[in-house]
Amino acid sequence: MFHKAIDLKFLDGTAMAVTFEDGTVKRYDMRALYSKYPQLKALEDRSLFLSGRLMGPYGISWNDDLDIEAETVYEDGETVGREDVQLHRASSRAVASVRALAGISQKELSSLTGIDQSDISKIERGTANPSVSTLERIAAALGGRLTIQIEIPASAE
Repeated sequence: MFHKAIDLKFLDGTAMAVTFEDGTVKRYDMRALYSKYPQLKALEDRSLFLSGRLMGPYGISWNDDLDIEAETVYEDGETVGREDVQLHRASSRAVASVRALAGISQKELSSLTGIDQSDISKIERGTANPSVSTLERIAAALGGRLTIQIEIPASAE
């Protein structure tokens, strides 16, 4: 089974936290690979390290020579938490269905929002974790508004 990465946060040094589609959050320090791949020492340059990006759900890339597969992070990283990804899945489904109802393409939505079409695609596929402000921009471009509802279960008596 392949574990899909959906969010990336950079930590101190050459460590990062990667959230996966199943909600698992893994901490991984790139120093673990220095002996096998000495070229990764270049990531000690903080500006280079911070330039890394998710390559869809499959890994993290810094440039043509420096990358790591998401599966390596999942298998070898330290589990540091879990996130509830239901909201993430709900937002991806909502964006795709509302855009389809509006009868516009991702490219047209991109023009209306200023959000790159590839990012809209990632949001709709569930491989990006959009901010509230991004979701607000999408809702406004489609003539709607974003609402957030918090449900609190009734306490058992």
